[in-house]
Amino acid sequence: MILDGRPVTADALAPLALTPYGHFTTLRTDDGRTVRGLGLHLARLAADCRALFGVELDTGLVRDRLRQALAAETAPVIARVTVYDPAFDLGRPADARDPRILVSTRAAGEPSALAPLRVCSAVHRRVDPAVKHVGLYDSLRLRRDAQLRGWDDVLFTDPDGLVGEGATWNLGLVRGGRLVWPRAEVLMGVTMRLLTGLHADHGDEPVHRDELGGYDAAFACNTAIGVRPLTAVDGHRFPPAHPVLDRLRAAYWASEGEEV
Repeated sequence: MILDGRPVTADALAPLALTPYGHFTTLRTDDGRTVRGLGLHLARLAADCRALFGVELDTGLVRDRLRQALAAETAPVIARVTVYDPAFDLGRPADARDPRILVSTRAAGEPSALAPLRVCSAVHRRVDPAVKHVGLYDSLRLRRDAQLRGWDDVLFTDPDGLVGEGATWNLGLVRGGRLVWPRAEVLMGVTMRLLTGLHADHGDEPVHRDELGGYDAAFACNTAIGVRPLTAVDGHRFPPAHPVLDRLRAAYWASEGEEV
């Protein structure tokens, strides 16, 4: 874990841990050199930095920090780039204008080994849904509640029952040969954007929780898991395999990454 290119200290991490204000993106590299959707990850970081700190982020510096963190990696790795101000003051958040770049890494699992998910719905909307911020309490609390009830994860809906996103993933649906994204206020994930570009027949539409039975397949997607089938959302059941999911998964993992 490095901050500004140097090993991070506990003192420098304390503001992020105790008064979490910042944003991040999570990316995967299979070879330590290339990342699928790197340009989209950098654009997200730049936009979120303007939103949270009111300054421009040096994305060239982000790439330098990533290269440094990944220099010795040859196996698949999940890297997280977090942008926060170590001098953040709880009483003066408006003074936070000097964000820094923290890069952490962990071993990446094998997505093909992941079992399909069974999820339940919960009425919830993340604060600033278009920003990938570090405020994960609500999402993780609802994920925990779902797991304590015997589910694997949670899918958020609005008060009227329109579905949106999962705790840390986007929801994709298939009807016929068409890829459908729920039309809602959600964080548009990098994997979601890449999959859209890999499947010609796609679109978005309002999707009500009670109408999920009208779709042929459902899946969760993010950088860490790629395409992961859903076999249940509340009382709706879906097959664990579908030709469109197979094609999406194959095309996604076969797509070329961008040089860091």
